[in-house]
Amino acid sequence: MIGSATPVERTALLIIDLQNDFLHPKGAYGRAGQGAPEIAALPERLKPLADLLRAKGGYVVSTQFTLVPARGGEPLISPHLKQLRPFLEKGDFQPGAWGHQLVDMLQPADLSIEKIAYSAFYMTRLEWVLRKCGIERLLVCGIVTNGGVASTVRDAHVRDFDTIVLEDGCAAFSPAVHDTAIEALRPVCRIASISEIMREIEGA
Repeated sequence: MIGSATPVERTALLIIDLQNDFLHPKGAYGRAGQGAPEIAALPERLKPLADLLRAKGGYVVSTQFTLVPARGGEPLISPHLKQLRPFLEKGDFQPGAWGHQLVDMLQPADLSIEKIAYSAFYMTRLEWVLRKCGIERLLVCGIVTNGGVASTVRDAHVRDFDTIVLEDGCAAFSPAVHDTAIEALRPVCRIASISEIMREIEGA
């Protein structure tokens, strides 16, 4: 239960990769025709929870997938990703660029973390920032359930963060893949709905 062991002030909504380059029609994935209605629906679904958490003194933390620009601005793209998403090009997911930013509907984030791989903890300052701010509980949402969400949740688990995955606050490129990923996370963390968590926060 929210508020029973961990106060709302030590709780963060951890938004994984809900960025313009992933979600907006003019972003990198939109231009390539890569998307899913389940992914597109997430910001509107999550906004009431983000607003409630802000009002109650909790945190909104955004992670942004990043393609680090190297010589000449050419992005460093892992071979795995290059094969999977050959359409990625110079300027996509570039730090500070419009495409790199959290979607407008969920702005502003209290904390923003650049990430370069599936897990938001891998070679980032996320853990340091969470500890400094006294955040103990993570409400994890975003994309994709079987990638960034699952990897981040497992890394949070081994770091002893109290972690809850918002089942209807995450999505993958297919509902079947999402459902399989959620089932695989049940032994690792609590699975809850957005409405369930909102009721708990309001009652805390």
